Amino acid sequence: MPDSLFNIQQSLMRSRWVMPDVELSLIEQVARKYGLPEPVARMLCARNVADSDIPKFLSPTLKNDFPDPFSLTGMRELAEHVSDAIIAKRKISIFGDFDVDGATSSAILHRFLKYYSVEAPIYIPDRLTEGYGPNTEALQKLKTDGAEIVFLLDCGTTAFDIVAEGKAMGLEIIILDHHEAEDKLPDAKYIINPKRKDDGSGLTMLAACGVTFLTCVAINNRLKEKTGEAGPDLKNFLDLVALGTVCDMVPLKGANRLFVKVGFEVLAARKNPGIRALLETAKVNSAPDVFTAGFVLGPRINAGSRVHKADLGAQLLSTDDAEEAKNIAWTLHDCNEKRKEIQAQMEFEAIQKVEASGLDQFPAIVVDDESWHPGLAGLVAGRLKEKYGKPSCVITYTDNGKKEGKGSGRSVPGINIAKIFIDARNKGFLEKGGGHAMAGGFTVLPENITAFREFVYEQVKNQAASLTANSESLIDGVLSVRGLRADFVKLIRDSVGPFGQEHPEPLFVINNVRIHSADVVGSSHVRVLAGDWEGGTRLKAVAFRAVDTPLGDALLKQGRRPFHLCGTLKINEWQGRESVEMHIKDAAFAMDIQEEEKKTA
Repeated sequence: MPDSLFNIQQSLMRSRWVMPDVELSLIEQVARKYGLPEPVARMLCARNVADSDIPKFLSPTLKNDFPDPFSLTGMRELAEHVSDAIIAKRKISIFGDFDVDGATSSAILHRFLKYYSVEAPIYIPDRLTEGYGPNTEALQKLKTDGAEIVFLLDCGTTAFDIVAEGKAMGLEIIILDHHEAEDKLPDAKYIINPKRKDDGSGLTMLAACGVTFLTCVAINNRLKEKTGEAGPDLKNFLDLVALGTVCDMVPLKGANRLFVKVGFEVLAARKNPGIRALLETAKVNSAPDVFTAGFVLGPRINAGSRVHKADLGAQLLSTDDAEEAKNIAWTLHDCNEKRKEIQAQMEFEAIQKVEASGLDQFPAIVVDDESWHPGLAGLVAGRLKEKYGKPSCVITYTDNGKKEGKGSGRSVPGINIAKIFIDARNKGFLEKGGGHAMAGGFTVLPENITAFREFVYEQVKNQAASLTANSESLIDGVLSVRGLRADFVKLIRDSVGPFGQEHPEPLFVINNVRIHSADVVGSSHVRVLAGDWEGGTRLKAVAFRAVDTPLGDALLKQGRRPFHLCGTLKINEWQGRESVEMHIKDAAFAMDIQEEEKKTA
């Protein structure tokens, strides 16, 4: 185990800071071979990017690094069958999940089929009344409207009974998904999911939009052979793939890194009328990046599903009508503003409930309330996870003839929450359950909540037994305030980025700083002006949502003590000037104040 940096065994956010040991000779070799600056070479070595993989890691290309769609189990058979269905003009419908991944997946397939004159209607379930995944009523409606083939996008892998009912109706069900799969699969016509137990493609990092995109590539390949037609320029769909990939928080490595890098180039061109309208509505004038996708576009696309307008996101991304796109974008903007107000109140109530009942003393947080908005459970679970550093589940209720709890969970590294939900369902504690390692959803009957809560506690304890008491933060470098330069930050951003899940933004420690001022911005952020202890240049920094946390309290109240600040570096542009800012993630006291006073006496 590497030594802790500055002997920080437990930071203010209960983390042990570690800087990976990397041989200097290896760093020098990589830097020399690929013409890279030392900080970039160090980062690549520390993140275990193999020497031979460095060129495609830094500059992946569609020509050289595109994954083979036919490596996915079942893809060859599906492409053969669906290409024939397109030629025969069979009736195809799309059922997509209500999140960004579902909306982008639906738009990709819709646009692809439309090119071949197949008008495939999109059905997005109401998050509040129908919940996640396919349901009998929706499939029956699609059947009544003429569907012969129904694609289930970003859902369906665990929908055994519903898929069976759809098949009994005479529908051909095709599942394109990426959620955790069990040994048994539903009896669908085809299931393309890189997480199938029998899939050897190695593409488990893909979001559903990536699976859908590769499916379109495979079908287009067969159509080209059968008709001689080149088909659509599928590269133009990569803006949707990049958007869905970032927003679904899947690992940003392998094929996803290629899709996001190229996809943001397409996104910057604003060819999709819906994306263009959304960027204009949000007043984004610069080239979109990962932050834009995850925190500006994504919440707006999701907002409709949270207020009974679930299909607006998919409509926006599917339309070619610029005026329609503007109208939908403004509607989603208004939905998002309404969502923010409801979410803030719900978060306040959830935190009060947790602390009044001492729920933060357990291995995980499971909290419920009948008055809460079902569409915001996941966002509030994420806030509780951030605040308490524990897996968190939020349960709301619906009553459509049968009162049910609709829950969402968010997890921390090392705890697979989807496995907990699947196991709870198999044991009879849940009606439905699944998702990803870091996020999932479930349906629970009120009488089973106590047993479910105890099961979650037990499973989190079991999974956590192999983890260290404090998490580790991997530090990419140590800097001083006076050593910060905008060109250095841009170099890291442009050469090693984009960053995301399993390839996080670099964490840097600025050591031995003095806090010159600290105040609260908004209701929950702490703004700081810091400088090297010896004086000189000052750095603007902010700790988001740090109020009432150990980090925020220390920055606001312990200004006389020297700090090590840990965070990510950003470029701030103002009136044509660029400066470096820090987003503070953590901090530690550099030394006791008495020691510092002795040192400077």
